[in-house]
Amino acid sequence: MCGRYYVDDETARAMEALLRGLQGKIRRGSMAAVGRMAAGDVHPSEAAPVLWGEGGAVRCGWQRWGFPGFQGKRVIFNARSESAMEKPLFRDSIMHRRIAVPAAGFYEWNSRREKSRFYKKGCPLLLMAGCSRQYEDGAHFVILTTAANGSMKPVHERMPLILEWDEAAKWVLDDAGVKEILGKMPCLLERESDYEQLSLF
Repeated sequence: MCGRYYVDDETARAMEALLRGLQGKIRRGSMAAVGRMAAGDVHPSEAAPVLWGEGGAVRCGWQRWGFPGFQGKRVIFNARSESAMEKPLFRDSIMHRRIAVPAAGFYEWNSRREKSRFYKKGCPLLLMAGCSRQYEDGAHFVILTTAANGSMKPVHERMPLILEWDEAAKWVLDDAGVKEILGKMPCLLERESDYEQLSLF
């Protein structure tokens, strides 16, 4: 699962570089959205920048993380990539409103509640697959998760579905590649753990 991620100044600069080729109103809106980014952690129910497809191009804007829960349940902020297409809550969103969530990295906790930070070495921008849905107060998104790879398994059995940039563009723009991306194994990540750092002293 993914219950918290973070962005930093380098994330915003990398986003600006990726979106520099946009034109007109889409460029202005996307750059304004990137300009609102501030370094820090992002939690469920908070608004955050996401990427989606519009007019054959990838653009950036802000949405709220998490679908509202039903009958008093907590906000739903993750969806399993293996079964999301079978669930009415996510099916239409995955078919028509796919997004990519930019981050510098994300956090996960093991069974002893020890926190680890995961990120991609040498890369300031991590893109997580997601989908969005419109509610009365605007668009909300969830992050898709998949089975943990070798870098994640020591901490948790699930992880975000990580996309490379060319995959992210295909994910938000091309309906034909959806099933292939849903079944992919994410790249290996670097891990830093608070408890491992503390053990050195």
